[in-house]
Amino acid sequence: MQTFTTKTIRDIALASPQTTRVFEEFNIDYCCGGRKLLQDVCLDSGLDFRIVAHKLESAMKGYDTRGDSDLPGKKSPSQLIDYIIGKHHIFTVQELERLAPLMEKVCQRHGEQHPELFKLQTVFLALSDSLIPHMRKEENVLFPYIQQLESSSLNGTSAAPPHFGTVENPIRMMMADHEQDGERLRIMREISNDYTLPDGACPSFTALYAGLQDLERDLHRHIHLENNVLFPAATELERNAFAIV
Repeated sequence: MQTFTTKTIRDIALASPQTTRVFEEFNIDYCCGGRKLLQDVCLDSGLDFRIVAHKLESAMKGYDTRGDSDLPGKKSPSQLIDYIIGKHHIFTVQELERLAPLMEKVCQRHGEQHPELFKLQTVFLALSDSLIPHMRKEENVLFPYIQQLESSSLNGTSAAPPHFGTVENPIRMMMADHEQDGERLRIMREISNDYTLPDGACPSFTALYAGLQDLERDLHRHIHLENNVLFPAATELERNAFAIV
């Protein structure tokens, strides 16, 4: 029997990535709010701790750990960066480009009967306007510096101090963006009543809500890997690099 009473959401998700499916099922924030104790989150959200713990334990049972070395959380910082870009950044850009016209179409056809769609569109567009430049900053500024730090560490060479002072400065900015975007995802789910389709929803309406939920799940995993795995590793790399100099 697993003991979850003293574990944070982040600790559980890092130790057993398959548990993120359970957190998604119960709308438990494991990326931005992952440093809270599971027991406290359940209490605040009106969830039965025993039911959530049982689901988590079931998800962990029979899990084959032989492939753990290939899990995102087990990769080196540079490998994780490649994974995040290839798996999450590309998917996010493609989905935002696909969902924007679909959202417009559904609003035009069904907005009169469902005015909440226009509110949903407003928040979605704000999310898109935030995510695109955010990812470009990571790819052009933060990620290359982290890769440089790792390369210097492996080669035993000195790392050049960055123009932004310390890696903690862009990390702080990225995490603030994550908080804002996480809140936008929460509001979108609230507006759509947990993406509940109206009776007789057309294929476009159905596809829109399915796509938004896929985007939400992917962003949760994406942000979790950055906040809880990559950023702490980058901070540690920099601390070690300049302790040597």
